[in-house]
Amino acid sequence: MLKLAKYLKQFIGSIVLILILLALQAICDLSLPQYTSNIVNVGIQQGGVESIVPDVIRESTLQSIRMFLTDNQKQILDNSFEKLDKSSVSEKDWEKLLETYPALETETLYKIKDLDEQETEQLQEIVSIPIMIIQSMIQKGEEASLQQMALLPEEQLQQMVDETSKQLEQVTDMLVEQAGIQFTKAEYTAIGVDMEALQSSYIFLTGGKMLLLSLGSMGAAILVTLLASRVAASLGRNLRGNVFKKVISFSDTEFDKFSTASLITRSTNDIQQVQMLVVLMLRLLFYAPILGIGGVIKVFNTNTSMAWIIGLAVGLIMLVVVFLFAVAMPKFKSLQKLVDRLNLVAREILTGIPVIRAFSREKHEEERFDIANKNLIKTNLFVNRVMAGMMPIMMFIMNIVTVVIVWFGAKQIDLGQMQVGDMMAFITYTMQIIMSFLMITMMSIMLPRALVSVKRIDEVLQTDSSILDKKETKELGKNGVVCFDNVSFSYKDADECVLEHISFTAKPGQTTAIIGSTGSGKSTLVKLIPRFFDVTEGKITIDGTDIREVSQKELREAIGYVPQKGILFSGTIESNIKFAHPEISDEKMKKAARIAQAEDFINEKPDKYVSPIAQGGINVSGGQKQRLSIARAIAKNPKIYIFDDSFSALDYKTDVALRKALKEETSNATVIIVAQRISTILHADEILVLDNGKIVGKGTHEQLLENCNVYQQIASSQLSEEELKKKEAKNHE
Repeated sequence: MLKLAKYLKQFIGSIVLILILLALQAICDLSLPQYTSNIVNVGIQQGGVESIVPDVIRESTLQSIRMFLTDNQKQILDNSFEKLDKSSVSEKDWEKLLETYPALETETLYKIKDLDEQETEQLQEIVSIPIMIIQSMIQKGEEASLQQMALLPEEQLQQMVDETSKQLEQVTDMLVEQAGIQFTKAEYTAIGVDMEALQSSYIFLTGGKMLLLSLGSMGAAILVTLLASRVAASLGRNLRGNVFKKVISFSDTEFDKFSTASLITRSTNDIQQVQMLVVLMLRLLFYAPILGIGGVIKVFNTNTSMAWIIGLAVGLIMLVVVFLFAVAMPKFKSLQKLVDRLNLVAREILTGIPVIRAFSREKHEEERFDIANKNLIKTNLFVNRVMAGMMPIMMFIMNIVTVVIVWFGAKQIDLGQMQVGDMMAFITYTMQIIMSFLMITMMSIMLPRALVSVKRIDEVLQTDSSILDKKETKELGKNGVVCFDNVSFSYKDADECVLEHISFTAKPGQTTAIIGSTGSGKSTLVKLIPRFFDVTEGKITIDGTDIREVSQKELREAIGYVPQKGILFSGTIESNIKFAHPEISDEKMKKAARIAQAEDFINEKPDKYVSPIAQGGINVSGGQKQRLSIARAIAKNPKIYIFDDSFSALDYKTDVALRKALKEETSNATVIIVAQRISTILHADEILVLDNGKIVGKGTHEQLLENCNVYQQIASSQLSEEELKKKEAKNHE
């Protein structure tokens, strides 16, 4: 997670905004159950009456309450109400009051003042016992006796209050509250308040608040989803760009460490996994704790006697999670490796189709792909089945918990310890808590695979290229003299050197050829010049400057490199020839094609130089591919040409014509040719013979025929006896 956090630092502003929106959404979601409870408890059961203290009360009722209060309590009661007087309001407002409270025409009414929460609680505590006494007498039909009680001594009234207090100790607060609500409803009825309108008004007002909360929650959720998607998409874009830049900077050593298939998977599938993780993390993982903690707080505010049910539900969920982790986690960790394997097999098969067909191995390759595909499918199916099985199990737990809450909640309702709305709110809060754990569980199962992807991406980004430019670089000379000074090279962790003590000088205007048996190190040697690898010992200089002290860009700008395998890019013939410098003129492009002997087959195409080239150049022959690669190097007009066995696919006639034209074009450049065929290098100014990474011969063709056994063996295998005799006779002369 720390590695992921490192890449999310730049999005801290969006993440903070997401957290604020998630908190807002959680507040809205956690408030809804309480409003649902209020609609059931207050709106339906209590007829819209919220408090045991009436908002408007008759003077006679107020005096009845005062009888059972102490002097201090009477003062608090008097300070809490104000008389509704015609002189204190406008005529229009008075008409509204008369319409709302018809009893105002015949009786004096008092309206409760705007009290704070503490004052309201104090007032309710003071009047609760008098209200219970009055309500009890009204239910017994003793209203007349209530008026006569005003004549009783204060001691007797206080005794009645004390007896009622003792009786109320045996009764739940909820029953006391319900009795007080009945008193308030009776008072409103006596005043002439329209109770149906009061109830409807409360339900619609509360429902409106719920609608606003729902809209707020929906709006927050939409914004969170939008922001999370933008953060994830931006992160994916940045990671893909960074991975690509890093891979482009790799030397051949790093490419040997990471396979091409693996790098493709890391750049696509792995980054996609990280994007999905970020979206879910910002949308669910951050939201779940807020919802869960808020739900627990709300539950304890609603009813603590059934909190053990939540503990039971969480315990069951944790057992399921532990089981899922133990079963599914190893499979999640292996998924990305299986994707790598499938990509590797698919890439090998698709690139090797001609060979596969030539050897009639289609069936075998189909089976090989089928095995890799089935392994991935099996693992994916297993993981998906586990995930699919998780949801029914969680729903079963949620339904069981709901039944348990209803069972115990019904008993508490029957005992007067809970209201129906409170039980409904408790169920909703419990489901929210369970859902928060479910979200965390889903994320926890998906997390390992995504974190493996993060690790794989980070592994690429944290891998530094073994070939780096120095802080202070030197400039190359303008001649292009290449000098190998006692150069040795070995691959990383290899026991033996691929090249040992190589020393030679390639000069401008001369052709230096390198020949040797397969595996003798020819291609490795020329790859050291553009620093695809760095020498292990010794040094390579160009015009006396060590190439390690020159920037890679400047070094490679001076080199026209044609690899052993001709590589073309999707586009056109023109874009491939102008690959080094798109601004090259059409005349130079055509000249390069003409020198490379590619002009004839290009002109035969209907679109000529704008003819399309497919990916990898699969729509041109091997010889045409090599000629276009050579034309690309010529168009660059470098100081140094390196041809790594670049004439192998050419017929003899084309080879001769190309080398003749090339000789004229490169008269002032340094030319280094790696070849398998002696006919390609017969006229080279100097030929180096490699054997097991060492130079075993150096000289012209004629000199090597006399004094180099390895070269003689190569010559005898490629040239006829007549050609050899002619050469020997020419040498004797």
